[in-house]
Amino acid sequence: MLSVASSASAQDESPYRVEIDLNRQTAYLINGHRVVMQSPISSGRYGHLTETGSFKVIEKERNHHSSIYGKIVDSYGRTVIADADVDMRVPSGCRFVPAPMPYFMRFHGSDGMHAGYLPGYPASHGCVRMPDQLAIAFYNAVDVGTPVTVFGRTPRTNQYFQYGGQPQQQQRPPWPWFRQPIGPQYEPRPQIYESRPVYP
Repeated sequence: MLSVASSASAQDESPYRVEIDLNRQTAYLINGHRVVMQSPISSGRYGHLTETGSFKVIEKERNHHSSIYGKIVDSYGRTVIADADVDMRVPSGCRFVPAPMPYFMRFHGSDGMHAGYLPGYPASHGCVRMPDQLAIAFYNAVDVGTPVTVFGRTPRTNQYFQYGGQPQQQQRPPWPWFRQPIGPQYEPRPQIYESRPVYP
């Protein structure tokens, strides 16, 4: 019978590790020296930057909801404030709806990887958003204890692109698994908000 210590040790010996490059806005699932999967991401925007450093997955939750962020909707479910937090005053007749973060993989404080809307630039409150299918694939591959390294510098731009397209010279080659360019086409139906917030 395995002891608690040996069981924890086995859990820490995940065959995978995750590396998140903030500059390239890409997450990599790595086995040994081989990248087995990569995903475009939307990391924390300025004011809510994703923390850099060496971490481990400390929690996995299939149907996670934010305890801090979400949106405010009216009695008909229409979005009144898309980028809301629990401390905001909720207008009469409205309610606060926590942001869903499906396939949540917490690795530091309140930061984690999860399925979400990718607008084409860093836009989260610190989490690392991924397209649905890739978040599921990462979620199924990693365990509690899987190493996560976050590095690089979050790109800063004076211009946001509502539909996610970056200037032509900044676009990367097509992503090999689906042969599609990086962009919001991974999320034709946003999973976090019904409306697509554009941040100043």
